[in-house]
Amino acid sequence: MNDKINIYESKHKENDKVKKHFHQTYQILYALDGNGSCFLDEQEYCIRPDSLLVIAPFTSHSIEAQSKMTVLVLEFDEKILSDDVQNELLAEAFQQSEVRVLNAFDSSEFRQLLRKMLYEQSHGDHIREMVIKIHLSEMLCILIRSKQEGHIVDQNVLRVERIKNYIERRYFEIESAEDLANKMNMSKRYAQSIFKEMYNRTPMQYLTEVRIGLVKKMLIETNKSIVSICFEVGFESLSTFYRIFKNQIGVPPNVYRTTWANKKA
Repeated sequence: MNDKINIYESKHKENDKVKKHFHQTYQILYALDGNGSCFLDEQEYCIRPDSLLVIAPFTSHSIEAQSKMTVLVLEFDEKILSDDVQNELLAEAFQQSEVRVLNAFDSSEFRQLLRKMLYEQSHGDHIREMVIKIHLSEMLCILIRSKQEGHIVDQNVLRVERIKNYIERRYFEIESAEDLANKMNMSKRYAQSIFKEMYNRTPMQYLTEVRIGLVKKMLIETNKSIVSICFEVGFESLSTFYRIFKNQIGVPPNVYRTTWANKKA
């Protein structure tokens, strides 16, 4: 690592894994797009667009991309910063390595600072290093002031991902919104609120989407009876299943299967 602040792009393919490692430098990773997860000192976090990974030196960390993911990496050594910035800003901003999700205002400001730093790095004049340091100090201020709120938001992100992952794995045994909330050790109202805030649908609406998606796949790819498919994905009532399928897809499941069979013929 040299005596400059470096900003570079890191691209990850779907299912890419970065094995556990550490750096002697400070790093701020900003997720531009894609979804994934990471471990920071054995603590698991979710990564989604606009997530900020704040990684202090010697923090053991690993990353896994669940989709194509692009991350901007800001890396620097504390020695390039003045004593007051080190003592008053850096120490507090990097008190703990973690993933943060900024509010809309702070996120917009942070993105603009990144753009300014990228511009200075590529096109700046003889004072560009000083300008980049100033922008870094502004970033540290944002991290400090948003820390408490960002931590709360990130915990909700983790809870929502737990709900989503549980639905995708155990869709066949979830009986109701109350049943799901109990399994997650949350109140029904709280689970619905945080899930809908992130995905613009309730957990039970997402459960229906998952089930119907599986039904469509089985109708096309297998010869299983509709009654068996209905049972397998977790619907308790055949009439309820028919009603939901038609509302979601526009035609009954038997018509959907026949239509696809005719297309293949």
